[in-house]
Amino acid sequence: MKNESNRTTHNQEDMAKLESDVREAIAHGGDVKETVRQLTLKAMQANRLDIESLGRIATAVMQGVHDGAQQKLEHATEQSHAAQTQITHAVSGLDTALAQFAEASKLAVEEAAGKAQQFSRDELTKTRADLETLESLFLDIVQHTSTVAKGVIAETLNDLLAHAKRNGTTIGAQLKETLATFTHQIASVGHAQFEAGLQLTQATADLLHKITSGVLTGVSEQTKHDKNK
Repeated sequence: MKNESNRTTHNQEDMAKLESDVREAIAHGGDVKETVRQLTLKAMQANRLDIESLGRIATAVMQGVHDGAQQKLEHATEQSHAAQTQITHAVSGLDTALAQFAEASKLAVEEAAGKAQQFSRDELTKTRADLETLESLFLDIVQHTSTVAKGVIAETLNDLLAHAKRNGTTIGAQLKETLATFTHQIASVGHAQFEAGLQLTQATADLLHKITSGVLTGVSEQTKHDKNK
């Protein structure tokens, strides 16, 4: 019980730190998209990779985006254009990081298959179900942030949501490939349970670490191109 309590406290501290770091990134400018992407990926590596954790991470990021933009606008009203740009870049950074999580999940499955290893059907099925909700989770959290925001922040987030619904997200483009890979792998596993000592979450976390450190570039140029069309 004590361990669970410690883990909850640690998680709350992690989320508060993530929120603060994102707020500072928005307030100080620079390459906001890349900073938010990196912060999100690092938070993923420090937490369990399930849909609830991803939701908490995305919520903390968007709270930081909101607070940082609000801080910028309070200091100078002429900062509205800069705030709009940085909100857009920050949301794009979060979108890219979540897409890279989906990509890392796909790569983990492909790598295991390439070595004639398999994850359990249960783990593959659960992870696929989680991934199916990832894009809507992202959009719901951005939507929620827009409803509690005001003025320029709310307008910018609503514009981003409208654009995402028209043109799709980086997450959505990546999920087409990822979900197809999972569907194929689940079919190949059949109904047998494999206990090969492999953990999909750990393999995904290892690949996310490689993406964060630049060993893997992550999300293909084609995905980026498709999103910008």
